[in-house]
Formats: sequence, C-alpha cells, structure tokens
Amino acid sequence: MDRVLPIFYRVDPCEVRKQEGSFGLALTTHEKKFKNNIEKVLRRRAALCEAASLSGWHYEDGSPEYKCIRGIIRVVSSTKLNRTKLFVAKYPIGVDSRAEVVENLLDIKSNDVRMVGIYCLGGIGKTTIAKDVYNRVADLFDGSSFLMNVRENSGSSIIKLQEQLLSEILGSKEFKVHSTSKGINVIEERLSSKKILLILDDVDKLDQVENFLGKCDWLANGSRVIITTRDRHVLTTLEIDPLIYGVEQLDRHEALQLFSKCAFKKDKPEADYLQLTNQFIFYVNGLPLALQIIGFDLRGRNIRQWESELEKYKNIPNKEIQKILKVSFEGLDKNEQDIFLDIACFFKGLSKNYVVDILAACNLYPDSGIPKLIDKCLIRVEFDKLWMHDLIQQMGREIVQQESNVLGKRTRLWCYDDALEVLTKNTGSDKIQGIMLCSHKPTKVTLAAKAFKRMGNLKFLIVHNVHICNELKYLPNGLRFLDLPNYPFPLPSNFCPQKLVTLKMPCSRIRLEKLFKQDFQFQNLKSINLRRCESITKLPNLCAPNLEYLDLSFCKNLVECHESIGFLHKLQKFYLISCEKLQNFPSHLMWKSLNFMDVSFCSSLDFSSLLVAKDVFFEGLYSYCCKNVVDLEDFIYKLPPPEILCIYTAKSRPWCECCTIRKSFAFLDLTNVQNLDLSNVGNLIELDFLKKSDYFPVLERLFINEINIITIPESITKFTRLETLGIKCCQYLREIPRLPQSIRGVYILNTHSLHPQSSNRLFSQFGAFWQPRQNPFDIEDYELTLPGSEIPKWFNHQSVGNSISFWVGRDCDYLKFVYCVVLGPEQQYVQVSLKFNGIKLTDWTPFGIGWTAGVTCNHVSFFTLVYPMSKPLNLFEWNRVDIEFNPFVNIHAECICPHVQHLSTYTLPPTSIPVFPICSISDPSCLELSNSNSIETTYTDSDSPSEGSHDDECDSSLSLCTSPMGTNYPPPQPQVTVPDDASHISLPSSIDLPNNMTDMFELRLGLPSLGIGSTVSEGFHLGSSSMAHNYVSDDDSDFNLYSPSKKMRKS
Repeated sequence: MDRVLPIFYRVDPCEVRKQEGSFGLALTTHEKKFKNNIEKVLRRRAALCEAASLSGWHYEDGSPEYKCIRGIIRVVSSTKLNRTKLFVAKYPIGVDSRAEVVENLLDIKSNDVRMVGIYCLGGIGKTTIAKDVYNRVADLFDGSSFLMNVRENSGSSIIKLQEQLLSEILGSKEFKVHSTSKGINVIEERLSSKKILLILDDVDKLDQVENFLGKCDWLANGSRVIITTRDRHVLTTLEIDPLIYGVEQLDRHEALQLFSKCAFKKDKPEADYLQLTNQFIFYVNGLPLALQIIGFDLRGRNIRQWESELEKYKNIPNKEIQKILKVSFEGLDKNEQDIFLDIACFFKGLSKNYVVDILAACNLYPDSGIPKLIDKCLIRVEFDKLWMHDLIQQMGREIVQQESNVLGKRTRLWCYDDALEVLTKNTGSDKIQGIMLCSHKPTKVTLAAKAFKRMGNLKFLIVHNVHICNELKYLPNGLRFLDLPNYPFPLPSNFCPQKLVTLKMPCSRIRLEKLFKQDFQFQNLKSINLRRCESITKLPNLCAPNLEYLDLSFCKNLVECHESIGFLHKLQKFYLISCEKLQNFPSHLMWKSLNFMDVSFCSSLDFSSLLVAKDVFFEGLYSYCCKNVVDLEDFIYKLPPPEILCIYTAKSRPWCECCTIRKSFAFLDLTNVQNLDLSNVGNLIELDFLKKSDYFPVLERLFINEINIITIPESITKFTRLETLGIKCCQYLREIPRLPQSIRGVYILNTHSLHPQSSNRLFSQFGAFWQPRQNPFDIEDYELTLPGSEIPKWFNHQSVGNSISFWVGRDCDYLKFVYCVVLGPEQQYVQVSLKFNGIKLTDWTPFGIGWTAGVTCNHVSFFTLVYPMSKPLNLFEWNRVDIEFNPFVNIHAECICPHVQHLSTYTLPPTSIPVFPICSISDPSCLELSNSNSIETTYTDSDSPSEGSHDDECDSSLSLCTSPMGTNYPPPQPQVTVPDDASHISLPSSIDLPNNMTDMFELRLGLPSLGIGSTVSEGFHLGSSSMAHNYVSDDDSDFNLYSPSKKMRKS
C-alpha cells in the first residue's frame, strides 16, 4: 500500500475536509461543469475529504516556500531510507511460515493497538522472524523502527536507542535526549498521534519496554509493537496483554534443507554424506543457529573430516553456539543456575515431581525456579517429565567442566571416567555436590574405602551398571538422593542420612534396622526402592512420616512389618510382589493416601487386618495368586466401596492357586464402581450382572478381556452412564446390541466372530454421533475401533502426506473432525497435533489407538477431534488450521546388568521419538525416552516400574523400527481424506488395503462438520480434483481448504 502525504498549498485543510469556503465554491463550480458525469465528481469529493484527514504540510501565504520544500524533502527522504528492507538471512528456511503466523497475529487491518510477543530459545530465529515481518508490513504505518539488541544496550546506550526510535519514525537526525526519563516523555509527545510499528528485539526485563513506551497507554490506534525475548514471563508482565507466539524448532525436513544449503550449497545432501548428515541433524535437533554454524564449518571437507568433527562436537561443544545459548543461563540467579545444572547433569528425563522433592530438600526452591527455567526455554515438561534440548544440556555440562581443571574441585561429575578417577584415587573435595558413576556395560570396580570422606557437601550419588567390589567405610550424611543398586556390603555403621529424599538400593545387602535408627527422624524421605533385597527379614520402623512410595517386591525373606508401617498416612504406592514369607500386615492400618497396592504371589500373607481396615481406600489393588484369598468376592466385599474393580485370574499359570468367582455380584457393594475390568475369567460365559443396572449404578467404563461370552445382554442400554466399552480377545462373541446414548468409545479387538449386523449397528450409532445436524451442540469426542483393513467409501477425498491445512471463519463455535486410522498388528501409535494460526493447541493420542497393543490383526479406528473456538484464540476473518499425524516407533531396550536372575516386563505409554535409521547408541544418555506404551523394556532386579530412572543406568541394545523401504527412508506418510457426504454412513467398502499391515498404517481425515453450533448445516460437495473446493454458508462461518477467494461455491 502506497503512503499518501498531502500538501495543502494556500488552502486551509479544514476547508478541504468540510468542502466549504472558497474551496467548496470551486468544487460546486466543478460539479456543474461535469454534471453529466456526476459519479466521477462525487468520487473526487470523497477522495479529497479523505486526503484532508491525513497528516501532511500546510503552506500559508507569507511564509517562505523554501522552508516548506526543505521540510518535505527531509521527511520524504527519511521515509524512503526508513523503508529500506532489512537483511533477513542468507538461507531463510522456515522463516516465511513462521513470519506469516506473526503477521496474522498483528492483524494489520484492525484499528486497535496490539502487541505481539515472540519468544523461544536463543538461536532458533526470533530476530530473523521479526525482521521478515518488518519487511512485510512496515510500509503500512506512518512510521516504523526496529531496535536491535535491546538487552545488550539497556545500560548507558538506552538513550541512543531512544534517539534512534525518534529519528527513524519522525525522519529527523536532530533529536537529542538528555536522560532516559525525558526520552520517555518526548517519545510519547511526538509519536502519540502516529500509527507506528515498533519492534523491540531481545528484551529480558520489563523496564526495557517501559524505557520506550512508558505505560503503553498513549499508542495511537492501529499501532503495533513486536517484542522478541528469550523469557516468556517478560511478556506476561506488560501493561497491554500481548498475543504470544512460541517459535518452534525446525522440523526434520527444514533442518535437512538448511544444513544442506550451508554444507553443500544445495537443497539436498550428497549421497555419500547422507548418513553423516542425518547424524549431525539429530545432534543439532532443529536449532537453526547450530545448523548454520556447523554446516558452514563442514563445507568442503571430506568424509573423514566430517566423522572426526562429529565426535569432537559430541565432546567439545562449539564456542560460538555455546555463547548464544549461555545468555539465558547468565540471566538466572544462583539458585536457578544450580537447579538448571542439576537437571542437565543428573535429572533430565525424570519425573518433575520426583525431582522437585529432591531439589527442595537441597533448599533450591524448585517450585519457583523450575517455572522460570521453563519461561526462559531452558527446560520443558512433557508427560510430567523434565527435558531440555541436547545442546542446552551440553552447554550446562560445559559450564561445570569450566569450573576447574582439577576433577575433584568441580561441583558435579557425570562422566564415568572422571567419576571413577576421583573415586579410585580419593581426590574428591567438599566442592563436589553430585556424582553419577554409570557404565555402558557391566563393570567391576574397586573404589577407595574412604573415597567419599572429603565430600561433605555431596547431595546426589548415582551408581548404575557398576559392581563395587569393596566395602565403603564412609558415606556423607548430607545425601538427598542415593541410587546404589547391587551394593553387596552393609552400609557404613555411622551413616545416618536424615536429609535423604530417595533411597534406591535394590539387590543390595542393606540392613534396615541399622540405617533407620530409632533416635532419628527422616522427615524428607519420600521414596524407597529395596526390591530383591534378600537380607531384609523385617521391615522396621522407618521413622519416615512423609513416605509416599515403598517397594519391597521379591524380598523373599521378609517375614513381618513393624506396626508403625500401618501409620504411614501419606503412603500412596506399596509393592510387595512375591514376598513369599510375609505372613501379616500390621494389625492397624491407617493408609489414608494409599491408591495402589500390589501383593501378588504373597502366598503366605494373611489379609485379615486389611479386611477390617476402615481408613484404607484403594484405587488399584492387585492380588494375583494369593493362596489365602480363598474367595475373591468375600475379599472385595469387605473393602470400602471401590471406584475401580479389576478381576483377574492367571489361566496361563496352571500351577497357581488362583481366585475363582462363585457368588453373585449382589453380595458386593458396587455403588461406587465406575471402572469394571474383567480379564481371563474363563468360567464366565454370560454377563448376568449386566441384566440389573442397579448392581453398577454409576458404571462408566467396562473392559472385557479373554472371556468366553457369546453376547452382550440387551440390558446394557440401561447403564445410562456407560461411556467406554472395551472388548479384547473374546473369540466367541457374536452379538453386541445397541449401546446406551452415553457411549463415547467402543474398542473391539482380536474378536473375529462378531456378526456383521453388530458392526452395522455400531456404525449406525456412531454415524449418528458424527452428524452435525443430529447433535448441533454435542462437543464430545467419539472413538470406534473394529477389526478390519478397509476404509468406508464416504472417506473418498485424499491428500498424500501426514498433514492437512484449511481455513475456518471467525464465527465458527467449534472445530469438529472425524478421522480414520488403519493399524496393523503391534503397529505404530499415532499422535495428532492441532495448530491454529500456527500456534499448537493440542497433542493427543486417541485412546482407541493406544489400546491396540498386543493385537494380532488389522484394525480400523475412527475418532473425532472437537476443539471449542470459544477458548482464547487469536481470531481473524479467516483462520488457518493445520492437523498433523505423527507416527511413533516401538523401541525394545534390553538392560544388561550383573546378577540378573529374575526379569519383569512392563509396558509403558507411547514416546514421541521420531523414526530414525537403525543405529547403535554408544551413549544412552543422549537418547530421550519418555514413558511410552510403545517402549517395551525389560527391567532387571534393580529397576522399579514406577520410579524415575536414568538413561545412563545400563548398556542398552536398541533397535528402532523403521519403514521397510530402507534405513534412510522417511517415516511412512499417511493419507488424509475428506468425506463428501457426511449423511452416508455404511460399512467399510471400496478401498482395499494390504493384508499385511505390520510395517505401515493409513489415515483418513473426515470433515463432516466444522462449526458445531453455528449455522453450518449442509454436507460437502467435492469435485474430481485432489483438493477440496471452497465452501461457505451464507454467514461465511464454514471453512475452505484455501484462503477465501472471490469465487465461492454456495450450497
């Protein structure tokens, strides 16, 4: 848009605007002269009126003309210079899409005052994005200014920045500001009438914004302010609430393109360098700054040099990258720096709450410190675990290494060789706060007997995969975290760690009566893991009133528990698996916080005290193969009314004396049962209890696994609160009736005898849920999973790739989509991401997909996504929606540790590790594994299924599942489809998929309704092209797959 600067030469602007006086008479004469073209004259009148409203120059008779001309030249010249484009980047890969997001947030067409904050980790490109946005929109304002590096110039140079701001916007080089406070007033006085664009780059404190904008209450309508920062908290303290955009790292394809440009001067790497390129991209993990620095450094070098550089970067970080990343660290106070370094060196990947308890005992105040680290993008929390970028972790560890050239005088030791040298040569000091001695393979070591004698300030001791062959004579009493599995000697007699928070000593010869001396209290102790400690015969008084987690599984010689154990009011999880000699619980149980207990295979245990306990409330109780529980129902009957009831038998272990069901459910108090799980109850052939809905009046979720039932009773419709029905491996099941209207999810897995009529019925019922006109105000999510490998023919609109984008109108109340996913046996999980105007709103894995673990055939899953547009969103006339499907991989990790005698397998929830080529991981600490269903981990004696564990604790032999096309082939790409007739629901037909789905999956996206609660009511009409046509309702509240055009298709 061109800028108009009117000049009023010997005419009053007021007369022009009001079209009166001599100017008005002249217009009237002009109008009479062109009376045959009156429309043209009226347009001229309107244009003159609008021009007179703009700021410009007024030349009056008597004043020197040269002064007016000089002023015009100065402003016009300055304006031209001011519009010179800023240099953005040599290779602006990924910049356009992110700048577009910011431009949408600015919404230039609206006449309000708006602030937009851009925040991210240093080196991701917030300044680059701001430059690109400036080039796009600067010409649309009366004046604009881009102030670089505000943080660095916030001292004595702040006055120069104030002068620069005034000069750039007003077009004058004569401004002089004598103090910061005067500068604030001058800026307000001179700019309050102008529509301005101001970009403040790299701000880290509120006063840096106030030095230019004061209280931000004077900005003229239409003005825009963009602030870039590394600290999100700064944006939340502004006087005007900004729209905040967190810049994401480059995805793998963008990273590959940028790295290739820098290293090879082209978009793709050379074939011989492909494998090394992938390793560098994995190391850099989407950080543009590092991709460019390393890429340029490798340009023109041979393969051998590349290999050498890769090893060097892993051990010696690049100084230029570290300098940029270190800025955020230097802005922390001492406590926050210590929290960051502890996480970087020891606690990355562990549960947030777990780490908070440990750091709180170190007086580091993590409840306030960790959120600050998150705001500064130094760490992030995913699935309740603490993570950080690999280069950020490397930066933190490098800071510790720079503390001293003497290993024993550093505060933290995590490198195996460094820790071993200090512990064998006895060169430690009171500087050391934490030691991690973790080997990649089982190792025997002999440490100095008093290796820890000089380490009076040691707080963390972590030993994994290392067998200590000699007895330690001293351990510091100030320890907060002791992780010492397989230690074959008693602890030192003078060891009394009263500040201890976590004790993990599985497979050790610990003597509890000596550790927990009766004269001492362990107020901080929250977690104890003593699995497979055969030296334990009695659980003494632990003197730990705040204990939350206790694991004594496989302590085969444990006979009794001290009475005080029954008074652990805060105990939440208690594991006693296979304590075969344990006979009795304490006589009085006051476990008010207990939510999970596992006493499986406790063959001698008497449950009488548990049956009479009044203050025990279980969310989960597991009691597999307990001989003394003769009648399971009597046992359940005497417990307080449960919310979750799980009934299992172990038919796969015929040698076990397992529980059987002999009585009616009528004898049980089931009024509070919301979850009912029946598994492997082979003697059940009818679900008679479902015929009486008063047995389970509040039942919400029913799961049936490996039961010989033939039909689900018709009476299931009377369970008006039932939301979830899961049926797995019920080979004889043929009939499923119509389900209650409350149903939201149905999962039929490995059940091949189901009659087609039942499948039809389920499709019909869920099809009604998916119809926009059936339930205009229904905002629930629905999921349906059935055996099969075909897609319904109404999903016939396809787009190759793993994502789809489209536009929705401002008036949409809800976004609602229907997807279809086909998964093979033991197939990859799928995470779905939703972005709105470039901002990620949610990530989720549909439950029906997560429950398919262990299936032996192909299954089709349908699920919906509903997102309310009423949530705080940055709404424009048209809004871009991006939906992406991310596949997960299955990871099998075999832990190799000494003295492995018993193995227990646990399945964890899905991880978000992308598909990479098969590789050998030499340093397991660099592999981030979140808790995941797709991770199948074999735990050794020293592991616990519920506690956080370290990536470095064992030598992991890893194999990552890849696509069948080869190791360098990208992840399988889903296909996305849109239904063209949402009213047509039928059984799967027309689209055949391969029978063997082991290494692939297929996705379909259906959009039967966007804008639930709006006026959208009709279905879609799609043409033969591969993209959807535009479609709008009369109120423009629907969507289209392109931005709006003049030619709209109406229905």
